[in-house]
Amino acid sequence: MPRPLGWPVTGAGRAANVEGGVMWQGTTTQLCGLFPFAVSSGAAPPGVPIGHHLHTAEPIGLDPAEWLRQGLITNTGMWIQGQPGIGKSTIVKRLMTGLVAFGYTAVVPGDVKGEYTALVEHLGGRVVRIGRGHHALNPLDPGPLRDALACTTGTERERLQETIRARRLTLLEALAVIVRRAEVTVTERRLLGAALDLTVEGTRHASSTDPRAEPTIPDVVKVLTTPPAPLLDIAAVDTILGFRRDTRELINTLQLLCDGAIRGLFDRASTVTADLDAPALSLDISELDNDEDDVVAAAMLSSWAWAAAVIDGSATLGHRRRIFRIQDELWRALRVAPGLVERSDRITRLGRSRGEISAQVTHSLDDLEALPTEADRAKARGMAARNAIMILGGMADKELDAVRRITPLTTSEAAMVRAWAAPPTWVTGSLHPGRGRYLIKSGERMGLPVALSLMPSERDLYNTDHAWTQTTPGER
Repeated sequence: MPRPLGWPVTGAGRAANVEGGVMWQGTTTQLCGLFPFAVSSGAAPPGVPIGHHLHTAEPIGLDPAEWLRQGLITNTGMWIQGQPGIGKSTIVKRLMTGLVAFGYTAVVPGDVKGEYTALVEHLGGRVVRIGRGHHALNPLDPGPLRDALACTTGTERERLQETIRARRLTLLEALAVIVRRAEVTVTERRLLGAALDLTVEGTRHASSTDPRAEPTIPDVVKVLTTPPAPLLDIAAVDTILGFRRDTRELINTLQLLCDGAIRGLFDRASTVTADLDAPALSLDISELDNDEDDVVAAAMLSSWAWAAAVIDGSATLGHRRRIFRIQDELWRALRVAPGLVERSDRITRLGRSRGEISAQVTHSLDDLEALPTEADRAKARGMAARNAIMILGGMADKELDAVRRITPLTTSEAAMVRAWAAPPTWVTGSLHPGRGRYLIKSGERMGLPVALSLMPSERDLYNTDHAWTQTTPGER
């Protein structure tokens, strides 16, 4: 950018004096050649600095919470989309670094590729690795909500009890759906609820010897295999043998959670403890990345539920922190079986009253079309549309058409995003044309085209291609 009086070099336009600007007004008839404008003006600088406006060079900041306070948006959700390699995770990591500096706690529940681990550790946060030979996570563990329940009485205690029960039951149903890749029946839902209640009651009686004891999935299976009278009534059978015959699909489904591919991960007491005093918290499930989709989906949903319980429980106990929650590779958890979109929403829903900023990251809206049913696809499209902020990287025409059904794009905006998806040249060392370029959209406003440049210290920290850039001794 030139100095206020111009560049002081030969042949340049340096001026000894620059007069102040004069504001003029005119109708759209008089100024029809200038309106509607091709690009927006007046960037929103408050927030984490993420780059400069591509056309005006204004500095652009992004802080959904501040934008909400200023009345620019109605919620703090962000949808981040673009083709691989354009830097989706880079802008998320820049936001994560900045928001942590602003006093937020960054939470990454279910980091499938482990790509946030280095940054979380660099920020002084805590990384918990879930996988075989690492930590286990009990899906029925309420986390800090357990301590919050012990500190409350009256209606607030009843509300917390119902919240814990609803999340446990929803997650138990979701895990059953993942294993069988089909919905549970109405009778099975009632049986799961009743078995869960009996299991929790039995755990409560046993808590005199172990105050931290929580129900586990094997405990629920045990109740179903030795059913008391209330379960026989729900199943409308007279004998235990008849009950076990009629409910064998449900029992075997839950048993697979204990004996199948995820054995040892979600069928025992949690070895994970919550710590929202840390500036960042990540549940790293990259150990499971090469497993089948149902294993990854179970790990992601369990991680999401546990993280939501940590956030809710800490807030109830008075340790209220502003949260930046990142859900990357979102659709790997939702495409496995029908009904998971709604259940994941119920599990993780916190709302803006909790002081949370959320970022949902995906490559393509085509991921929605991979969901099992049209109902799931419609709900997922609604989930994307509910985010007040969309951050779009380079994408092709087909993707742009899908995005336009969620948020309006002008011809100029669409052309710009399309250009960012152009293939790079064959020249070694040339950058992808869309690398570090994003269009920030919110509602009907003109978008903010941003170019993000990294500091030297960020380049290695945000790099997601270490597997290809690092060499081992003797490797060429």
